Amino acid sequence: MGLIYLGALLFSLSGMVVLDRRFGLTFWRDARKATWTMILGITFFLVWDLFGIALGIFFRGVTDLMTGILLAPELPLEEVFFLALLCYTTLNVLGAVAALDRKRDQKRDREVAA
Repeated sequence: MGLIYLGALLFSLSGMVVLDRRFGLTFWRDARKATWTMILGITFFLVWDLFGIALGIFFRGVTDLMTGILLAPELPLEEVFFLALLCYTTLNVLGAVAALDRKRDQKRDREVAA
């Protein structure tokens, strides 16, 4: 039972990979930039979490759905995968918006040229 949350996060991440692959939103558009953006985003939020933990703001909720593996006091393993999902979802949304903008611009250019 302790792997349910981690499994849900991995399942959701795999959905982000499928969407990215299908529409060429992030990693399939520019893998180098996407990798660096993910690393920086996850690192930023991990540091944010560590500061919040140190200040007594963030606490780990105890539940049977999590593995119980801690990377630091009050920092569960699942947090890294949650942050990866958060960053990847944001990148895919931004990639989709950029793709829609490009498509709109191409359509406008065709209309102006006609």
